[in-house]
Amino acid sequence: MSLSEWLISKRNVSLKNKLKHSSLQVPEGLWIKCDKCGSLMYYKTLCNNLKVCPKCQHHFPTSSQDRINYLFDDNTWQDLNTNLSSTDPLGFFDRKSYKTRLQDMKVKTGLSDAVQTGIGSIHGISVACGIMDFRFMGGSMGSVVGEKLTRLIEIGTESNLPIIILCSSGGARMQEGMLSLMQMAKVSSALNKHKMKSLPYFAVLTSPTTGGVTASFAMLGDLILAEPNALIAFAGRRVIEQTIKEELPDNFQTSEYLFNHGFIDLIISRINLRTTLYKLLSFYNSF
Repeated sequence: MSLSEWLISKRNVSLKNKLKHSSLQVPEGLWIKCDKCGSLMYYKTLCNNLKVCPKCQHHFPTSSQDRINYLFDDNTWQDLNTNLSSTDPLGFFDRKSYKTRLQDMKVKTGLSDAVQTGIGSIHGISVACGIMDFRFMGGSMGSVVGEKLTRLIEIGTESNLPIIILCSSGGARMQEGMLSLMQMAKVSSALNKHKMKSLPYFAVLTSPTTGGVTASFAMLGDLILAEPNALIAFAGRRVIEQTIKEELPDNFQTSEYLFNHGFIDLIISRINLRTTLYKLLSFYNSF
């Protein structure tokens, strides 16, 4: 073997060793797979499409802040009652205390509770809006969620503003017992006063909207909108089947099923929601 051949062979061995010991570092969260169609896409591509799959239109979960950024005109959103935070009136404890669970959620989400409320503009039309966030304890409705929504509605009523509430919730928060159930009546009562002034209220149901939220303000809208294929229910599917001793349809408790049975007025893709709300608000403002 000549010297040049020996050097080439040594270089090849060295390159092989380097490849063996070096691992390709792919940034975490760079890719995401659609749960419905299995399509693989860049996470950035999904975010640019408002977390709606470009291939099959499946709606991924999204945060309240993402919804605010998309729905409202730039620099018009004004937060309300950001200082309200739940306490632990019952001293509730399961695997860990309710107080600890609240603190963990605040750190994880950056929110004080499961709803953001504020006033913003959609194409120049001012609205009072509440946006629930499922990331915070499943969007459950405790005393703070009920209080923030009630104050929002009262401000909207006093200022003659339309109300929009985007619902995403597992229902009443069990850790607060009866206090959480009282919020159903409190928010509904505030909405009734709002209606007496002939002001519009639009409910937008996203997946999931269940339990006490469905049983109260989510179904009180002058118009009830929903995202495609959203889970909308009161009790769980299994509970209903065991109670009535019958099998339920496959699409039971979806927005499409409820639309076909008259519970929902419109099914609107997240991509078209801002435009649709503007058209509805313009229609109401014309009277």
